[in-house]
Amino acid sequence: MAIMTPYQIDDERFEALTLLNVELEVLFDGCRWAEGPVWFADAGHLVWSDIPNNRMMRHIPDVGTSVFRQGSNFSNGNTRDRQGRLMSCEHGTRRVTRTEIDGSITVIADMFEGKRLNSPNDLVVRSDGSIWFTDPTYGIMGDYEGSKAEPEQPVRGVYRVDGQSGDIRRVVDDFLQPNGLAFSPDESVLYVADSGASHTHGAPTHIRRFRVEGETLKDDGVFCVIDVGVPDGIRVDTAGNLWSSAADGVHCFAQDGTRLGKILVPQVVANLCFGGPRRNRLFITATRSLYAIYVGARGL
Repeated sequence: MAIMTPYQIDDERFEALTLLNVELEVLFDGCRWAEGPVWFADAGHLVWSDIPNNRMMRHIPDVGTSVFRQGSNFSNGNTRDRQGRLMSCEHGTRRVTRTEIDGSITVIADMFEGKRLNSPNDLVVRSDGSIWFTDPTYGIMGDYEGSKAEPEQPVRGVYRVDGQSGDIRRVVDDFLQPNGLAFSPDESVLYVADSGASHTHGAPTHIRRFRVEGETLKDDGVFCVIDVGVPDGIRVDTAGNLWSSAADGVHCFAQDGTRLGKILVPQVVANLCFGGPRRNRLFITATRSLYAIYVGARGL
């Protein structure tokens, strides 16, 4: 089953990032809220979260889709570390974990200053081994994507965990609901989405830009604004373009913040990642479904 993809071209530069004669493919349709895709190049498969169903799914191209982990602690965002291990944000346990090669689970972070985290949402690993993650309150707002609870942290922050010592520090504390995050190709910039408008009318629907200064961040202001829905998961390609989820599909922005265009998707998009042998296949988690489309860009 496939749907012809309509592109919205806002800037002629987007034409080089799209391909003719490709379709937006539906790879799986059976989730309640699909999130957190991560591509495993060495294994040739994609893993993603189906949060309300408390499971993680796996798709193997040309083979099919199956359950990767039932009882995922309501996992949301996923990534890989520099050793190829699965890293996950879990709403149910309010923690960040690493799945070791033998399948055992290591807790990376679940507390800050003696109090439980809210509900870690998304994460990224830098080349120095440090782990950066966002901690909004979505997983404790009700019993659908986690367990209802009162937040213990006074803010909804962005955190950095030292890859060697395990020390954790809060690097940003002024978000309404920090969500997806991604580094620029040279890792000098960290982009962070604020999805607070999902539950607060009139709140910003922007992605902010921060300069990385050692173990800290310097606020560089608003990078771009999503005009339909809110920004959730984000990714950056090798040329530095930023690709963001939105209510009407995937929005692509140049390094100067100009929106280049959109890939329109018939469901609300939560997250995305690049994958495939050449990293030029965009996997998209959108509400109930997993989509994919080949693009004229390569993921980091």
